[in-house]
Amino acid sequence: MKHKNEHKSNSAGAKEVKCFLVALIACLGLTCLYYGSSFAPSTRRSDDGASASDGSDPVLDGFVRHRDFDDLHEDQDRNPEVPKSIPICDIKLSELIPCLDRNLIYQMRLKPNVALMEHYERHCPPPKRRYNCLIPPPIGYKIPIRWPASRDEVWKANIPHTHLAQEKSDQNWMVVNGDKINFPGGGTHFHYGADKYIAALARMLKFPGERLNNNGNIRNVLDVGCGVASFGAYLLPHDIIAMSLAPNDVHENQIQFALERGIPATLGILATKRLPYPSRSFELAHCSRCRIDWLQRGGILLLELDRLLRPGGYFVYSSPEAYASDPENRRIWTAMSDLLKRMCWRVAAKKDQSVIWAKPLSNSCYLKRDPETYPPLCSTDDDPDATWNVSMRSCISRYSARMHKDKGSGLVAWPQRLFTAPPRLEDIGVSREEFMEDTRIWHFRGIEYWKQMKSVVQKNSIRNVMDMNSNLGGFAAGLRDRDVWVMNVAPVHASAKVKIIYDRGLIGTVHDWCESFSTYPRTYDMLHAWAVFSDIDERGCGMEDLLIEMDRILRPDGFVIIRDKPSIINYIRKFITALRWDGWLSEVEPTVDALSSGEERVLIARKKLWDEGLALV
Repeated sequence: MKHKNEHKSNSAGAKEVKCFLVALIACLGLTCLYYGSSFAPSTRRSDDGASASDGSDPVLDGFVRHRDFDDLHEDQDRNPEVPKSIPICDIKLSELIPCLDRNLIYQMRLKPNVALMEHYERHCPPPKRRYNCLIPPPIGYKIPIRWPASRDEVWKANIPHTHLAQEKSDQNWMVVNGDKINFPGGGTHFHYGADKYIAALARMLKFPGERLNNNGNIRNVLDVGCGVASFGAYLLPHDIIAMSLAPNDVHENQIQFALERGIPATLGILATKRLPYPSRSFELAHCSRCRIDWLQRGGILLLELDRLLRPGGYFVYSSPEAYASDPENRRIWTAMSDLLKRMCWRVAAKKDQSVIWAKPLSNSCYLKRDPETYPPLCSTDDDPDATWNVSMRSCISRYSARMHKDKGSGLVAWPQRLFTAPPRLEDIGVSREEFMEDTRIWHFRGIEYWKQMKSVVQKNSIRNVMDMNSNLGGFAAGLRDRDVWVMNVAPVHASAKVKIIYDRGLIGTVHDWCESFSTYPRTYDMLHAWAVFSDIDERGCGMEDLLIEMDRILRPDGFVIIRDKPSIINYIRKFITALRWDGWLSEVEPTVDALSSGEERVLIARKKLWDEGLALV
């Protein structure tokens, strides 16, 4: 900003004073310009044609993006575009989930179909409406209680919502106990404990030893309408991992409690879009009073479960329709039974409050149906593994020729399946040898990561892990001997690989990292990003937006492991202090291996626990 004085003066002294004032004002203007850019990380994107001085909001707009990373100076003072600090969001946003923010729906005047639950599906803000500020923890936040103690108790200050304790007081979901919330293990249809309920289901299916894993043949479970995920928590001792699923609905904090407890869980809903999981991912689906209208739209939600279940897979249904004798529940039961019979499902067991249906092992039953039978078979050009923003189909996804012939998925029992090349590798053009090499390399890489962190990683301090570019699941497999679980995330262009994740007995999802992830803030202890930043930069998305999103997801005291090109690591490192990820830092040049796409560097950083005063700024 340069100020010009147009008034003339005949006094030499006055001229000197005015020159001094001009110089002073110019100096102050340049100083303001510098610090304004330093403290506003959210100026509009350069490709939007707007500048940093156009009055844009430092909290709602995007960053200026950089493409030529190698030309950036190392001295931050010579790069005002790289912020020295990043604004703190209002404390009211401490639980913000950008793509599941219902306020956004109203602000953008969207008109989702409420009857179909579309308002609980993802609706992401456009770049100009993003909150490019750091999400603060709630007042009084503490480092989470560590696993396995966290299964049964969490700090109340971390999730200061207790209405579920009153609403579900007769069902033993959760109990407020001083500064903690306790989880007795109850649920809507298992008041006396999920462990007893799980044993009862195993007895119904006549599995040995009352263990629902059936000697390792049941490993992956989908629990829809999971509540606080106690069912999934008590499946873990059976060597079963559940994808516990619930929407951010009127009970809004169910999944937040589950993740705070250290239980695998995610936000999602059976509405109009396919769930982001490939076909044939689960051996068992579970609904305990999940309040889902399974008969709506011709049973389309049951057909989505059918797509997700493996040959011979089970659907456990504990709900009044299965046992109540009033006319309305009898009507629903009759209609569901008729529909599932036409879908070739059979009742495997029925007792007390629960019924268990089983899917057919092959396509034989489908081929024997009358051609006009509803629901029809999906067309041969429908890809049952396409899931990202794909609408549900009112048809039955038939088995592949291989599954039909084998009358099953061809998977070995757990835990052997973790390291055994699954048959569907052939679908994605990966050989058994490439699979084994990938597993070996990631085992070695994982060991090297832990060596770097050895001096700062405390026992049980890492429980919830996310691999942001999971490939074949090798990173997660390398953590087999650690008491952690991994959310494996495949980018949209590599979504076909998620089927290998599930075939290995792991869990995962598909996601576009140009958007926010569907989880609450502060839900993961470790984020692993291999070539993620290179990928989104090539696609023209903002790396700075992703850094802020990673900060939202990451717990205080949590770690990020970023493996990428040296130029990108150099740029990301400039943001470490502004992000407050400088609690501990390590940077190394890793060993070159068969997965290296070129020169790489590994940056490991630890997020600080903010003091309360900073969060309130």
